[in-house]
Amino acid sequence: MIKLFRKIRQKMLSENKFRKYITYAVGEVILVVIGILIAVSINNWNQERQLKNEEKVILKNIHTEFLENKNALKLGLETNNQSCKATITLLNLVGQKKRTYPKTKFR
Repeated sequence: MIKLFRKIRQKMLSENKFRKYITYAVGEVILVVIGILIAVSINNWNQERQLKNEEKVILKNIHTEFLENKNALKLGLETNNQSCKATITLLNLVGQKKRTYPKTKFR
């Protein structure tokens, strides 16, 4: 491709067709600029696609971590409720005033 452009350029210069050569040169510059713009837009599109994929992975990880934290919290609440029940049972066995298990909004 470069050889073809070089031959055209040399032919125009050797025939003293300066005006045609300038027109050709401007056309070649425009083609190069268009090629660069296309390459930049493809690069931007690719970067946006990669960022969207990365965002999806991050959101999926956050969701997984949220579910794990939710399960850990449920387990902690169950353990706390069992400890509270055991404490009340122990106090009742020791002879303290009869107590009942408090109702919490976490159940």
